[in-house]
Amino acid sequence: MTHMEFAHPYFGAFVMFIVTFSAFGATVWLSRYISRKIARLDTEKLKTTLYECGPEVTKQPNKISAQFYLTALLFILFDVEIIFMFPWAINFKILGWFGFVAMLFFLLILAIGFLYEWKKGGLEWHSIK
Repeated sequence: MTHMEFAHPYFGAFVMFIVTFSAFGATVWLSRYISRKIARLDTEKLKTTLYECGPEVTKQPNKISAQFYLTALLFILFDVEIIFMFPWAINFKILGWFGFVAMLFFLLILAIGFLYEWKKGGLEWHSIK
């Protein structure tokens, strides 16, 4: 072999990937550079001053309720379970009765989990007091 061959079927896709990756990086760098040059840096003093007619600003610890995390976790859990239903819906005729019974069993387990969470109060919003 005296010369390089570029006859691989995915060589063009690889080159397009490299060009796209480089263009994206250059765009991000350029937008960051331009925004830092255009931005006004003298407004930082305004952010730390007192509000005109409000109380004096004091540093307070962040108090975020665990209910936010529980709600997000439940959303992700039920959302992922719903996503599992799409392949079943696409292949419904191919799977036949076995697929139908399996999905009923899956929905039963999903309903039991939902009722358990409802009974434990995970779906109720508690006040942050």
